[in-house]
Amino acid sequence: MHIPIQISPDNPEPLYHQIQVQLKELILSGHLPEGTLLPSIREFAKDLSCSVITIRRVYQDLENEGILRTRQGTGTFVAKVGTVTREQYRKEAVVEAMKDALRSGLRVGCTIEELKQLFEEALLEITNEGQGTPMNRQRGTDNPEIKGSTTEVPGLAKAAEPEEGGSGNE
Repeated sequence: MHIPIQISPDNPEPLYHQIQVQLKELILSGHLPEGTLLPSIREFAKDLSCSVITIRRVYQDLENEGILRTRQGTGTFVAKVGTVTREQYRKEAVVEAMKDALRSGLRVGCTIEELKQLFEEALLEITNEGQGTPMNRQRGTDNPEIKGSTTEVPGLAKAAEPEEGGSGNE
């Protein structure tokens, strides 16, 4: 079985981490469903042109997380992953990507207001491309969840907008 994982020696992340993150993503996104038999450690290492020790570490780490299970003499399989775990992973992945984007914006000197505006523009652009859900495409920016969402980002809205009533020391 071929597992679509791309590794790069130019990436500053260690190979085992690159493989582990991508394999975990494939499992938690449902692309590798429960019960899927993974390649043997040797076969996977050969496919990815890396060390058997690297793949062994990936399998062990993911087994410790409860994402994989190994049956002696049978192989390594994708374990049952609950909906709560999948949802938590999905949200964490999005939040981390957003944090990275915000850090990049702050590094190049964007203000918080500019970041909010850029977020809304990017979200609108993506939903207009048809990549959003049908409900979001219909509602566009009239969606109250989208309209007010940028002011609810912890730390951003509070830093950008002073509280009413002066300094708060009254």
